[in-house]
Amino acid sequence: MSMIWDTLIGIQHMLQQHFESGGKEVQEPGMDRFNQPGWMNRVWTSDSYRRAHIDVVDTRDIKGLWMMHCCIFPHIHNDAPIFGFDVIAGKNIITGCFHDYSITVNKDHEMCGWFAQYVKQLSWLKVRELPPWASRIFSPSMVAASQVTSEVELQQISQMVKDTVSYYLQHVGLSNHQDVNTTAAQNYYATNQKENPHTPRVMAKLGLKEDDIKVFIQDCLFPEI
Repeated sequence: MSMIWDTLIGIQHMLQQHFESGGKEVQEPGMDRFNQPGWMNRVWTSDSYRRAHIDVVDTRDIKGLWMMHCCIFPHIHNDAPIFGFDVIAGKNIITGCFHDYSITVNKDHEMCGWFAQYVKQLSWLKVRELPPWASRIFSPSMVAASQVTSEVELQQISQMVKDTVSYYLQHVGLSNHQDVNTTAAQNYYATNQKENPHTPRVMAKLGLKEDDIKVFIQDCLFPEI
């Protein structure tokens, strides 16, 4: 039994329930290639958001690792931020946990302000420094915790995601149908995410095939509009 894995899988199920209850699941072209034993990918869309994606790689039995990526993109006529949550964990440690409301075109959007105030109250024993590609797209309030082993920090992560995804889904649709086009901003986010050298390394460490990794990151993990 692993308290860390159990908690993170609970977060996964909570996210899925949100998307299932408020969105419509879609089968994106080519995504079926990346649903295989130990690797799950599901995508939803709704009137409130353009694309919500959960990616889970579960190699607990083979590699002793579990990883999840979740991202929610607003519609392109919406200046709300992008929701992102990533975590990778062994049985007894979360090596990395990253969470942000990433700005698209409006740094003063009320959702960005709410997120900044929310995470301001949180503290982490070890914080990761962001590389240049990440600094270009993530907000100054981004959570970048590492080496999480304590139950206190684990429960803090769980509560944080519950609160922030609930707030996000309740508010993102309120900014729809504005006289804006965030296509360039959302694509900029995606192209910078693809520069993250850690993603293919981690996926390779999890035992995924190199060819699958390249296609997945380019076309399915962060597809451009």
